[in-house]
Amino acid sequence: MLVLGVDPGLTRCGVGVVEGTPGRPCRLVAYHVVQTDPGDELPARLLRLDQRLTELVAEHRPDSVAVERVFSQHNVRTVMGTAQASAVAVLAGARAGLPVRTYTPSEVKAAVTGSGQADKAQVTAMVTRLLRLAQPPKPADAADALALAICHVWRGGTHDRLAAATRAARTGDPR
Repeated sequence: MLVLGVDPGLTRCGVGVVEGTPGRPCRLVAYHVVQTDPGDELPARLLRLDQRLTELVAEHRPDSVAVERVFSQHNVRTVMGTAQASAVAVLAGARAGLPVRTYTPSEVKAAVTGSGQADKAQVTAMVTRLLRLAQPPKPADAADALALAICHVWRGGTHDRLAAATRAARTGDPR
């Protein structure tokens, strides 16, 4: 399974692509950080993000997309930008006809570190170790996107297979 993970952000949006199967180590395919200029108008920033994410989906041809679910923050302006970037990421996957799943930061942290309370440094260290990288992916947005992709391979892949098996048992249709 090839998964494109997105750590949404309006100024910096991390994108990580991994290949793997549940219960096995994943393999790094690529990672990117899409940046937009904070001085640009919002429509131009969202368009830039949409164009680049669409290009990356077309380039990597993932089986599915995993996006970090926006969580509550005290800074409304920050959460709005993150929510808008998240919507663009979900749309890029949906437009390509791909299954899109969202995960909370705690779900991702628990999947890659074993603790939903892990900090960014712990997530980056585990992503580096799990993907057997010589050095940590930088910036942290890229490491977070790779963690999302790993989380989806390990958790979402199993969830998707169970859902397909349940559907097949009920309807006789394996899709």
